[in-house]
Amino acid sequence: MAYLAQSVHRQFAGLVLGFVAWIMTASVSGVNDWRIWYVDNTTVITGGVAWVGVWRACFNSHVLDSAEICKSIGLTDSFTPPEIAAAQVLCMIAIGVGVVANLLAGYAVRNAIFGVDGGHVRLAFVMAGSLYWLTATCSLVPVFWNMSSVLANLTIDFPPEFYLPSTPVKQEVGPGIGIGIGAGCLLIVSGLLLMCYRYPKTKMPLSEENGHFDKSQRNEGCFGVIKESVDEGIINTAFEA
Repeated sequence: MAYLAQSVHRQFAGLVLGFVAWIMTASVSGVNDWRIWYVDNTTVITGGVAWVGVWRACFNSHVLDSAEICKSIGLTDSFTPPEIAAAQVLCMIAIGVGVVANLLAGYAVRNAIFGVDGGHVRLAFVMAGSLYWLTATCSLVPVFWNMSSVLANLTIDFPPEFYLPSTPVKQEVGPGIGIGIGAGCLLIVSGLLLMCYRYPKTKMPLSEENGHFDKSQRNEGCFGVIKESVDEGIINTAFEA
């Protein structure tokens, strides 16, 4: 009999890491600080700092109606750069694929713990690990693409209602990109842990004469040691009296 529950410690850790990484992937798509822009216009933009994310651009202002002004960036807007448009699509794909990967990995771990094999546990782990790697790819491609755009100081032709110039004085990589890189690395490690699963194989003890299972060996182990110690022990005469 193969003891499946004793062979999925790494896979359970991979499931936990994958779930945490999926939460980070879902969160990073909604943050506003993928890019940090520094502009000269400090009359409207307080401090001259703006944050450009995947779905919107934001800045603080003491002149306009609200303290924090955010403008939405649409997929079909003419000013949307290709790296941001790709991030909007790939981040949504990563979230959906990550959900399927979590469900499949949880199903495989559950079957392994309860000993429900049926020959599909190994396949389920491989599929879940592959989906985690696909999620990491969909997450890391837009992250590194936007990071290269920041390092190259590429421009964005924002419309006038954004109050942002097309070219900033300088721009920096925001925490959103760092979180995305960390989530992608965790997804890769999680997929590797799941795909390293091996079905355990244990052999029954065989007798030397006929090669069949020796039932007398069932008493070996801790109970055999106890029996042997009792048989070889010395009777306490005081206790008998």
